[in-house]
Amino acid sequence: MTQASATELVSVDIGGTHARFALATVGQDGTITVEDPITLHTDDHASFQTAWEDFRAQKGGSIPDAVSLAIAGPITGEVIRFTNNPWVIRPSLVKEKLGVTRYSIVNDFEAVAHAVARAPEEQFLHLTGPDQPLAATGTLSVIGPGTGLGVAHLRRSADHYHVQATEGGHVDFAPVDSIDDLILARLRKRHNRVSAERVVSGPGIVEIYQALGAMEKRALPEIDDVEIWTRGMAGEDSLAAAAVDRFCLSLGSVAGDIALVQGGFGGVAIAGGLGYRLRDILPRSGFAERFRHKGRYEQLMASIPVKLITHPQPGLFGAAAAFAREHLS
Repeated sequence: MTQASATELVSVDIGGTHARFALATVGQDGTITVEDPITLHTDDHASFQTAWEDFRAQKGGSIPDAVSLAIAGPITGEVIRFTNNPWVIRPSLVKEKLGVTRYSIVNDFEAVAHAVARAPEEQFLHLTGPDQPLAATGTLSVIGPGTGLGVAHLRRSADHYHVQATEGGHVDFAPVDSIDDLILARLRKRHNRVSAERVVSGPGIVEIYQALGAMEKRALPEIDDVEIWTRGMAGEDSLAAAAVDRFCLSLGSVAGDIALVQGGFGGVAIAGGLGYRLRDILPRSGFAERFRHKGRYEQLMASIPVKLITHPQPGLFGAAAAFAREHLS
């Protein structure tokens, strides 16, 4: 890092439902610290600018004149439209509208990959493979289940790294056993093509739960994904718990597929809000077995360290890291 002193900025992570704002600092040595975020509901604000003004008011009217935005959606063109909310951002007007002198804009999962690249080793929980740090050089795969399924990869050299966001969550869902077959058959009734994201995402638990209920010929109540996750993770409902177990299996399968496709043999990082919530369940689930279950490549898969990033706000941390890479390197 070449900056003469610490740099302060506002780090923002914007999804479909929430926009999280936090003050961040990039130290002279490149160390990134992020304060506890303020979370605003997107439905409560007419635009990102009014949400920004709300945050500024909550911070006493004075905030840094630099911002980094992590956005759920493609970062292309003169107008950035969000995937799941009606806000738009025009990059050419960011400085004028927000009153900042420097800004960065990245895809939300690109920000998560920056967090994986920059987070200290103590912020990773070992899941499977060799109990060693993610490789200092080579390719790493990053997978994050949440509202959707985020996929990115980063390539590390001795003194540099490069992040690439992808749409890998939209690869085909590949059944491994008869229960996977039932889940696929259920989804095929409504979708000509079934992507991994239909199963390996927060809302995907509904499809798993309903498929398991149909297999047992149960008449199930109509409950949403939040309720199924709550019941399953608490052990209050055996069928919901079975759905959570099945989700972990499918996540392992997809994570292994992504590592093979990307050449992520330096390591795999599981991220995303749902990944963080599963941090106590994944190590005890069938995730590791499914990750390795790649036929002739099982030995290769067993040699890959797989970690869960435990930073509570990787999107905000990664947005600050992306800003540092763009403006302070």
